[in-house]
Amino acid sequence: MVFEILSYGFMQKALVSGIAVAIICSFIGTFLVLRRYSLFGDGISHVAFGGISLGLFLGVFPLWSAFIVSVLGGLGLQKLRSSTKISGDAAVAVVLVSGLAVGVILISVSGGFSVDLFSFLFGSILLISIQDTVLIVSISAGIVGVLLVLQKQFLYISFNEEQAKVAGLNVTLLNYLFVVLAAVTVVTSMRLVGILLISALIVIPNITAMLYGKGFKKTVGISISMSVFSTVMGILLSYVFNLAPSGLIVMIAVALLLGTLGCRSLGLISNVKIREPSKISHNS
Repeated sequence: MVFEILSYGFMQKALVSGIAVAIICSFIGTFLVLRRYSLFGDGISHVAFGGISLGLFLGVFPLWSAFIVSVLGGLGLQKLRSSTKISGDAAVAVVLVSGLAVGVILISVSGGFSVDLFSFLFGSILLISIQDTVLIVSISAGIVGVLLVLQKQFLYISFNEEQAKVAGLNVTLLNYLFVVLAAVTVVTSMRLVGILLISALIVIPNITAMLYGKGFKKTVGISISMSVFSTVMGILLSYVFNLAPSGLIVMIAVALLLGTLGCRSLGLISNVKIREPSKISHNS
């Protein structure tokens, strides 16, 4: 049965794209959760909703307009957080409702929802083309590469920005770079789980992984493993039972979280937090 499913080209493209998205969501999601930016994915996805609505309204490819608007929204969010006394969560909320409001206004002007907009809202991983797959894999590889190179710096800033500044890191530049990466990750992931469920794919596997009380690298590894498992099983089961893959992916991730909480309550998992990294310099 599984081999028969894997013989279909659209399933192969869906699985390759889904695995790529699962990896980048888990990797960058770890830093977002550590920064207490769990709602960042939600905020940027709603900004992306405005960008997609703008693209459909102007008659341009909506994914490109979503990329541009989301990156600008992410940069604006970081500027709002750093130049005012507004907390990170409050800044995300401001960006979230602004993006959603713009999207609703543009939809009302253009005459209502379209099929294309629904595919971005709820995901359409089984309908992606080979061009989409190449684009998703290429972007994912670039994001993972940057995160691998700068993971120590990003981790240091996630724990203590002031100490990172004292150590010589260009915190402002790194923060802007990080929000750009996060925004691109959110837009890239829209074809998998849709605008409405992106935050779940970014947050849930990371919360689950952190419950295991391992170090940073092992936590990222566990998170990626759970995210990839949820994605692959969700896509396969969606074909077998003719259900929405985005919903199944999220529910499988939730089931893994509940299972981990059960093991933790039974004392099968130790209670250890990710340790703060040792001091690093700008040359690290």
